[in-house]
Amino acid sequence: MLDRMEHRTTFCRICEALCGLEVDVEGGEVRAIRPDTAHVATGGFACVKGLRQHEIFGSSDRLRFPLKRVGDQHVRIGWDQALSEIGAKVGAERAIHPDRVAMYVGTAAGFGVLHPIFAQGFMTAVGSKSMFSSATQDCANKFAAARHMYGFPFTQPFPDVDHTRCLIVVGANPAVSKWSFLQVSNPIERLRAIERRGGKVFFVDPRRTESTKVAGEHLFIRPGTDVFFYLSFLHVVLEHERLHGDVIDHARLARFTRGFESLAALAAPWSPERTAEVTQIEADTLRRLVGEYLRATNDGGAALYSSTGVNMGGQGALCFWIQEVIGAITGNLDRRGGTLVGEGVIDFPAFGKRTGALLRNDRSRIGGFLSNNDTFPGGILADEIFTPGDQQIRTLFVTGGNPLLTMAGAGRLRDAFRSLDCLVVLDIFPSETAQEADYVLPCTSPLQRPDLPFVFPLMLGLQSKPYLQATERVLAPEGEQRDEATIYFDLCAAAGIPFFGSRIAHALMAGARRANRLRGIDALPQRLLLDLLLRATGQGSFAALAKLPHGRRRPPHRPGSFLGRRVVTDDARVDLAPTPLLEQANELSKLFESERMGGGLRLITKRQIKTHNSWTHNHPAFSSAQTNHLYMHSTDMAQTGVEDGTLVDVTSATATVRLPVRRSDDLMPGTVALPHGWGHQHARGLSVASRTRGVNVNLLAADGPDALERTSGMARLTGIDVRVAPAAGPLAHTWSGLPEDGPRRLPVVAR
Repeated sequence: MLDRMEHRTTFCRICEALCGLEVDVEGGEVRAIRPDTAHVATGGFACVKGLRQHEIFGSSDRLRFPLKRVGDQHVRIGWDQALSEIGAKVGAERAIHPDRVAMYVGTAAGFGVLHPIFAQGFMTAVGSKSMFSSATQDCANKFAAARHMYGFPFTQPFPDVDHTRCLIVVGANPAVSKWSFLQVSNPIERLRAIERRGGKVFFVDPRRTESTKVAGEHLFIRPGTDVFFYLSFLHVVLEHERLHGDVIDHARLARFTRGFESLAALAAPWSPERTAEVTQIEADTLRRLVGEYLRATNDGGAALYSSTGVNMGGQGALCFWIQEVIGAITGNLDRRGGTLVGEGVIDFPAFGKRTGALLRNDRSRIGGFLSNNDTFPGGILADEIFTPGDQQIRTLFVTGGNPLLTMAGAGRLRDAFRSLDCLVVLDIFPSETAQEADYVLPCTSPLQRPDLPFVFPLMLGLQSKPYLQATERVLAPEGEQRDEATIYFDLCAAAGIPFFGSRIAHALMAGARRANRLRGIDALPQRLLLDLLLRATGQGSFAALAKLPHGRRRPPHRPGSFLGRRVVTDDARVDLAPTPLLEQANELSKLFESERMGGGLRLITKRQIKTHNSWTHNHPAFSSAQTNHLYMHSTDMAQTGVEDGTLVDVTSATATVRLPVRRSDDLMPGTVALPHGWGHQHARGLSVASRTRGVNVNLLAADGPDALERTSGMARLTGIDVRVAPAAGPLAHTWSGLPEDGPRRLPVVAR
């Protein structure tokens, strides 16, 4: 009997948009994916990556069995052997010091509910504080500033995109990258809607992005100078208040905030006339922009929004802090049309304040960085591996990420990984990082697990249209794939340590694991765990929610519900002038002088519409270009002496890469752009991606404690000073589209 076609609903889990999907399944395979036109929030929108994800996840390159490195080969082994051997290594390291066992948590881990919880449960059981995450590559600045201002890192105000009268977007491109820290479906339509209702949209960016071409006005800014833009914006706001007295409600500010007195001294030196010298935004233009913001403030609300272009530019914590200060003092924070603070299924910031979750105060062994979101900077991971001592990292777990492509100093980090006693990678593909691993553990894809929306919408309400949805798994696991929650619980058992350090929790979980095995399911009961989470937060059962295939609306956002009610600082007021940020700001004069004296080319990264970070290139349609290109303005090409399509060498303080150049007059002169996520030649197990010729832009970024932003621990992954020259001679120590030293590991050998 032939399998009949089944039609199922689910939602995408490859980015924050979480688009509702309809899936056709036949014979245990997904035949087609379509947008869910009846979805309560995303309403028939989905991107090309989400609609073809089944083709990516269905690759014959998928990991299906545990692997162990034996000599220069990865050999298939059983789960019992993998777990017992890894557990023994964890036990041996713990006996010296728990911090010798470390974990790197990538972005993909965050797009499921159970994965990050169980990863943390394992590390808590180990007793290790050596946690690192991809946040210090793209967003830890926002966590650090929010903790200092609002008392909790996940308190993240977001633009009220459906009501604002003026939206100023700095260093973000929603048309391609969607929105960070906010679920907004169909971003192009939502931007156009602002203009249709009479509002204004501005983009401040070194590149005329795809978003600017569909809505709003564009302003060029020199990469890496965003902090001076924000300071001069604040300067003009305070100047307007001083001259006209109609911007700030001082009584309201005194009631809900503290530290306003420090802002005048902070902003005073940074007039737009002065900062124009480095930002290259003319003073009159900036004053006009502030004027539009203030007019909209009096006419329904205005919002500033920034993302990775600002976050990764070297002063991200200062930029986000000043952005939030501007919203607070103008009355746009916690206001319809301004910025809102969502509410999740529980008051997560209050929970964190009460329990200390995500609020550790310890500092890193290398560099003395304050823990941010209970993790340390990825930019010091290589140093923590190389530097001797009782706490030297010797065993590393990499989960839901591919740091050898995504982190600064990627070449040095590869050497660090090769020096480890044990590297364990949990992934769905044999990535560049998995290529170096001693053990590779095969995980289920998003389509192979039941789920709820991840922590941002679930616990924090970071949704433009609040809703809740449950999805059953669409496909069964293949081979011996397991979900990450099960793997981390099993690792606890193998290492003889109780999950989350609790013997009671471990015993309950072990009982559930045994019960599932009696039913022939070699995994934790994920659906039951999600059901318990929903019931514990008063959201009913998983089964009831799953019967609403297009999602269930939650109460709308409540402007005015945050200030004085949900701020979790010790005095329940927003701190406008946190000491660590003020101290960092006091060092800006040196940076300004350096910017004044500087010149030359500055490199930014770029996302391409058909790629998603580092992991969609293993699909022929998404890697058809075969390489990334260095994009240059025609003026810079002429001055450099290169022509479209020729090879160039791009040199930073850390490395040189060689690749073809392509003309783009969408760039600000003096700016070059290099798409990230390429450089797969080490990943011999990726049959499509390994044959591409692109280069890893993060080889050009510096790591180490001296290269990181002090407050957030973030590396500078954009706004990097580079030299560009026609390619000449061999590349001595870097990358030219082929592995510079050959693969250390050969392809998998099945036995």
